[in-house]
Amino acid sequence: MAKKIFVINPGSASKKYALYEEGRELFYAHFETENGKILLTTKMPSGAEKINLEAADYQSAMEYVFNLMVEKGIIAGKDDLSAAGVRVVSPGDFFEEHRPIDEKYLAELKAISLEAPLHIVPTLKEIEAAVSLFPGLPLSGVSDSAFHKRKPAYARNYAIAGEDASRFGIYRFGYHGLSAQSVLRKLEKDLGSMPARVIICHLGGGASVTAVKDGASVENSMGFSPLEGLPMSTRVGNIDAGAVVYLAQKTGFTLTQLEDYLNHKSGLLGLSGRTGDVRELIELEKNNDRQAALALDVFAYAVKKYIGSYTAVLNGLDVLVFSGAIGERSPIMRARICNNLDELGILLDDEKNNLTVEQMGFVQKPGSAVKIAVIPTDEMAEIAREIP
Repeated sequence: MAKKIFVINPGSASKKYALYEEGRELFYAHFETENGKILLTTKMPSGAEKINLEAADYQSAMEYVFNLMVEKGIIAGKDDLSAAGVRVVSPGDFFEEHRPIDEKYLAELKAISLEAPLHIVPTLKEIEAAVSLFPGLPLSGVSDSAFHKRKPAYARNYAIAGEDASRFGIYRFGYHGLSAQSVLRKLEKDLGSMPARVIICHLGGGASVTAVKDGASVENSMGFSPLEGLPMSTRVGNIDAGAVVYLAQKTGFTLTQLEDYLNHKSGLLGLSGRTGDVRELIELEKNNDRQAALALDVFAYAVKKYIGSYTAVLNGLDVLVFSGAIGERSPIMRARICNNLDELGILLDDEKNNLTVEQMGFVQKPGSAVKIAVIPTDEMAEIAREIP
């Protein structure tokens, strides 16, 4: 009997599940918040469906999905599953490898859970749910930083004492590696070969930029945790360490409160004072909301800076890729980011850009030195590929 692999992807602002058989997707489910409501999008060979859900359904999302797969005849029951895999976003050398989830793995994950709370806490809950729902099913932790493991030492190290970096494992691990692998796989297939110099902008609730040379990661905007880099939906991104110390002194925040502030109350939400959702910010901007406009400007400017610096890192650029929910769905933000990058050879075609939403396509003008690609990421398929 062909192996059926159940894939679990707990994001910072959503939950995704999928079922694969010999590399073929049999079922896909995506829980997200849209206009303040919980929306479930499902896909299967027979078609797609969108369902509005209650909060209780979201809390028990894995069980809900399992029951739905049985109801739809995708599987007969738990015995149909061969293995499961969970996307794991965590600092630490230990988590730069794909590993079976056992007692040691769980102990390591719990010990580091304070360093990337937006991902690790939900991940631990999903692992607990999987163990409870599918007792005895082989479960693997699939690393989101493994793709970046071989970054050059000068890109991996912070400028702190080497003995402290080694003792505490403080390095720039980088994340969104599974998304980068997926994008590169599709890009190489479409072009017939791997471009030498690629920049991938994975823009969603969590956002990062990756520089790729000859198919290998040489730099990623995220660092020790997913908090570094671009401003994100609720995460601060880059900020002066001195400003963080000053903020703590002035507010009297404990370390836990400070961590919560930087992870959950900053980013686009903090800038706008209203929301961290780019779709909502765009609508607010249309109604002359200055703070929403500022949030979008700060976000686009940050992405633009990374594109420029990573073009220097790569000594040129062949392909610029937009992926992730914002990168795939928002022609407005792609145009905002690419504006005034013509000196880097990046020339966006407005008509092609506006017509390319949630589908793969190239949106550069004729004569643009750099190809501009929109490539829907498929982290789920990458996770399935890594499960033994």
